[in-house]
Amino acid sequence: MPSVATSSAKMSTRAMFGYGACALAGCLWGTGFFFGKVALAEMSVGHMVLYRFLFACPPLFFLLRRPGFTRRDWTLLLIASFLGIPVQYLMQFLGLSMTTVSHAALMVGTMPVILAVGASIFAHERLEWTGWLALAGSTAGVSMIVLGGGHRSGTGQGPSLTGDLLIVVSLLIALAWVLLNKHLMQGHSPMAVTAYGLLTGTAMLAVWVVFRDGLPPIHGISIKAWLALAASGLLCNAAAMLLWNTGIHRVPASRAGVFLNIEPALGSILGVKLLGERLGPLAWVGGGLILAAAITLTSGGKGVEEVVVE
Repeated sequence: MPSVATSSAKMSTRAMFGYGACALAGCLWGTGFFFGKVALAEMSVGHMVLYRFLFACPPLFFLLRRPGFTRRDWTLLLIASFLGIPVQYLMQFLGLSMTTVSHAALMVGTMPVILAVGASIFAHERLEWTGWLALAGSTAGVSMIVLGGGHRSGTGQGPSLTGDLLIVVSLLIALAWVLLNKHLMQGHSPMAVTAYGLLTGTAMLAVWVVFRDGLPPIHGISIKAWLALAASGLLCNAAAMLLWNTGIHRVPASRAGVFLNIEPALGSILGVKLLGERLGPLAWVGGGLILAAAITLTSGGKGVEEVVVE
């Protein structure tokens, strides 16, 4: 019979692997704004999103195994794929086209709190006061980074209420995708859920985009745009989703949510570098808050409890 110390060490290794996977997924998602901006200069939102997922699909065929999904599992998978890919991504990028990058990043920074609340309500996870405090600090840190960068004047389009609200609605849809995937992974591997989810979601996306916008362009696209599409598909979609599903398979979703703040933080930093802006003192303080929140939620083990309902 294994000792308590051995079991505890195994649980700690499993949790740290899960946190590492979620953190890396957040870093990869954080590059999405940069790659998306490059590609959007030469094509529409629908075609850009479709190409991203078409580049993401080929490596997934190597992960396909007989999944053993029941009819109910297939139903949940198709619902999650529909919400998480065509609905969420098209709505989010439509919102991004109507508002500023700063506002969009600030909206994405609210996702950890949305995820924590959703996991508490629907996934029987209870986040204690230290966890809520860490999430609030992390979100505040993202706000400081986004607002702390000096933006150039005369950039054209400003923020809009419609664009901001579309971003928030897309995050609520992303919550449903995360929780449905976590439920499916109680009986199936993260690789199976990710591979079949991405492939079915991409098929739905292709039907909608081709019906609405026609076939995506092939000629007249620069090498830079093709490289951005390939990088965003392979890194921001395929690799990030697989890492994220692997991570939340090992740790509670509400605790893992803090690593989603890496996405807007890194996206803001890349935007600042791309636009030649500078990070002020407020942004450095924000980065410290995000780091402190990540340490608080991933150490000690008292920030969140997963409640099992008989």
